[in-house]
Amino acid sequence: MSTELSEAVRAFLAEQPVGVLATVRRDGGIRQSVVYHVLDGDRILISTLADRGKARDVERTGRASYAVPGHEKPFPQVVVEGRARILTSGVAEPTMRIFERIGGSRPATPLTDEMLAGMKRVVLELTIERVRDVSYVGGA
Repeated sequence: MSTELSEAVRAFLAEQPVGVLATVRRDGGIRQSVVYHVLDGDRILISTLADRGKARDVERTGRASYAVPGHEKPFPQVVVEGRARILTSGVAEPTMRIFERIGGSRPATPLTDEMLAGMKRVVLELTIERVRDVSYVGGA
């Protein structure tokens, strides 16, 4: 499969609010988590808590895979993978965008990196290096 994001795949990832993040547990098993995301260039950004298993897995391995399904027939999907890391600064804006996807509007009070650090919130950044699978995505 291609390493580049076509416009159709990019549009699909930007439109869909959730996907399944896969990381590798310490024992070698696979951890899967349903998460909200935003697309930022060639990066998938996910807000999480610093002590969650997925965050610890990414800090240890530096890798992740992400499957994004469509929710209407014919149930399209895109699977991407790449380098991943945990961000602790510059996380306020992407977190507000993710919270907007979850709740339908931005938080009434703008978030700051300091506020999020107090809540132990971080952003998991997945840099898309490879598009593994594309099914039923128009023009892909």
